[in-house]
Amino acid sequence: MKAKKSRGVESSQNRDGWLFISVVLILVGIFNVYPVVSSFLLSFQTGKGAVYHFNGLDNFFRLVKDKVFVQALMNTFTYFIFQVPVMIVLALAIATLLNDPKLKFKGFFRTAIFLPCVTSLVAYSVLFKSMFSTEGLVNKILINLHLISTPIPWILDPFWAKVLIIIALTWRWTGYNMIFYLSALQNIDPSIYEAARIDGASKFRQFTSIIVPLLKPVILFTSVMSTIGTLQLFDESVNITNGGPANATLTLSHYIYNILFRFTPNFGYAATISYVIVFFVAILAFAQNKVAGDNND
Repeated sequence: MKAKKSRGVESSQNRDGWLFISVVLILVGIFNVYPVVSSFLLSFQTGKGAVYHFNGLDNFFRLVKDKVFVQALMNTFTYFIFQVPVMIVLALAIATLLNDPKLKFKGFFRTAIFLPCVTSLVAYSVLFKSMFSTEGLVNKILINLHLISTPIPWILDPFWAKVLIIIALTWRWTGYNMIFYLSALQNIDPSIYEAARIDGASKFRQFTSIIVPLLKPVILFTSVMSTIGTLQLFDESVNITNGGPANATLTLSHYIYNILFRFTPNFGYAATISYVIVFFVAILAFAQNKVAGDNND
């Protein structure tokens, strides 16, 4: 009898639990699962308006022949290859400096470095576009310091336009990653540093032999999140350079926007490109996890 009552109570609790979370599950299904499945099926279709028909892998074959897509893909990977490592290393170095207990005005410096990531994307993009224009503040300062003789065409030249996007991304998101590293650094036992100093380890040796290994999980997390963010890059491309000059700074997300709202709408092809982003995000996240995650001690 006791066993039956126990099973009855357990069954009742399970039923109540499922009823309790049923609303959340329904909402997740409607707003998360359904759009993912629907967009995946849409990537195998073509058409306009509400009329679509199945076209197999034609959208995927079209990607290979689409020169604009290839250019956008190359641009996106350029940002990923150059900007993410620079930002991660810079954020880790700044966090290490700001973790020094002897440093004065730490609160001010932490706030100042973190502040860019809470500013409006559009506002800071417009500001960067103004500062880095041919007659902008940056060129004037560089000329006055005699570092350059003629203004740098930051927005008009393909190479310098990419550099500008990388500078903007680094300025905005370095402070965001710094907060994660700073939080992790403050959880390291100070006695570890003291033992290293007694053994004669330099600051650089402490950084490479203590900080980096102990922060490995956090570095992996920020690397994966930064990778996802960079492969989905949109705002800077739209607001600073508008994808130009000649698509030199166009990103995959920006190209999807153009297909949906600037050109003749093709939702099926746009969904196909979006799953290219999903594919590369999954591959890169898996690779980063295998390289840095399996050996965490």
